[in-house]
Amino acid sequence: MAGYKETPRQKMIAMMYLVLTALLALNVSREILSAFLVVNESMETTNKQFSAKVDEVYSDFEKQYSLNPKKVEEYYNQAKKVKTLSDEMVKYIDGLKANVISITERIPVEVADTIRLQFVEKKDNYDAPTNYFMGNDTKKGESETLLAKITEYKQSLLKMISEKDREGFELGLKTDGEYKNRDGKNESWQTHHFYRTILAADITILNKLITEVYNAETNVVNYLYSSISAEDFKFDEVNAKVIPNSNYVFQGDKYRAEILVAAYDTKQDPEVYVLEGSDTLTEASFSRATRIEGKEGIVNLELPASSEGTRKYAGLIRLKTPWGTAKDYHFNHEYIVAKPSATVSATKMNVFYRGVDNPVSIAASGKADSQLFPDISAGKISRTDSGWVVRDIPPDAFETIIKINADDNGTKKFMGQQKFRIKRLPDPLAKIIGAEDNKVSIKKMLANAFLVCQLPEYVDFQYDFKVTSFTMFIPQGGGYFVTEMSENQMFTDKMKSQIQSLKKNDVIVFRDIKVKGPEGPRKIESINITIN
Repeated sequence: MAGYKETPRQKMIAMMYLVLTALLALNVSREILSAFLVVNESMETTNKQFSAKVDEVYSDFEKQYSLNPKKVEEYYNQAKKVKTLSDEMVKYIDGLKANVISITERIPVEVADTIRLQFVEKKDNYDAPTNYFMGNDTKKGESETLLAKITEYKQSLLKMISEKDREGFELGLKTDGEYKNRDGKNESWQTHHFYRTILAADITILNKLITEVYNAETNVVNYLYSSISAEDFKFDEVNAKVIPNSNYVFQGDKYRAEILVAAYDTKQDPEVYVLEGSDTLTEASFSRATRIEGKEGIVNLELPASSEGTRKYAGLIRLKTPWGTAKDYHFNHEYIVAKPSATVSATKMNVFYRGVDNPVSIAASGKADSQLFPDISAGKISRTDSGWVVRDIPPDAFETIIKINADDNGTKKFMGQQKFRIKRLPDPLAKIIGAEDNKVSIKKMLANAFLVCQLPEYVDFQYDFKVTSFTMFIPQGGGYFVTEMSENQMFTDKMKSQIQSLKKNDVIVFRDIKVKGPEGPRKIESINITIN
């Protein structure tokens, strides 16, 4: 629908959550826990600002209702219902945060409801949060109820939208997407977000859901407000409006905004006076203000973004009334100036491995993914359907640097860079399916008569090594009885016969195990299997 474009703040929220998604795939370290705290604090700040913004819309609704109750009543009552539904949803999610902290920290809910995440001791605990959200054999997890409430909330909001406008109306709070685990297998929305997820991540995810509730509430209330025809009203006041291109500006660029009167006359060019660094333009400071010429009722404002930090300005718009007298409309605004920056993080580890595809998440402040142009010093980086991938790393490279440039109004802007170490993928470990602590029964071994291998648990990466050959030894009479070598991963018939004749506590040794890896063949460690 026209008029419901994504705002700069919503774009920033989306990028923030992209970083969070990348962090969720990494090993939990002190640095990552700190990153969760930063992201969560930003979410909480955004939620407060969102709440204040939507309250302003309700205030405007109330003003219009007081001017023309008969015309506005239908939409105003719907808007109040949206507020009630949204307040209840936010209250419920806030309750989830307090409950999961209470259960994990073993503190009263009343205390958990007031404690800040940075002071929670068990931020990296996932056992208690997983049990709370996913449940067990005797108790349903809270994520089931959360999913049901989100679905009910969205359905209730959509009823406020005209049937002709519902198709394509963006509410957010998507729960019906295709979710996959690290093995590429499908999983539910609940499992994807809350299974074995640490407490710090759970709180951040819940705050992200609150952000989406406020976003849905804002879109629906704005829709209801826009449904009131402005032609049916005689407004008793005119307000100055500032419409910035963006509140987030890179150092060295310019802050740009449109300044206009809400009900303006295209036949009259307004006089606009602006004073930087001030909250209000008073008579005493008027002489220091800069006059900006307008055209057809609109003034385009440009301010230099020469240093970092929050910048503010105030001013007034001066118009002539139908009676020929001048009337001033005051305004003020603020914006943020930041250095160009970029975030590059490996999705599955903090190093790159040779010979394999290394998934990478890239985000740059204020820029969409389609505006990014990364460059790598060793290897190749390319965009895929699921994100960025680093591959084809030279065998003699031990580190590489990714530099990020971004499209900035037709020119390339350097956003930042990050260095990564390069390593050889570790050797896999040979295994017998069904063996526990390297002990297995003859029946289970012969039911899975082949060798497999997998990367050690500490390696957070997926790669399927293939066993190409091995030799089996059986200790007998103080020495080794050597069977023939298998030219693949399968046991030979002679091996199976030897295994069949073994007794409890007999030992089998698999040696000279060769596998095919990303850089060619390699030999891995032997394993001893005891018959139980």
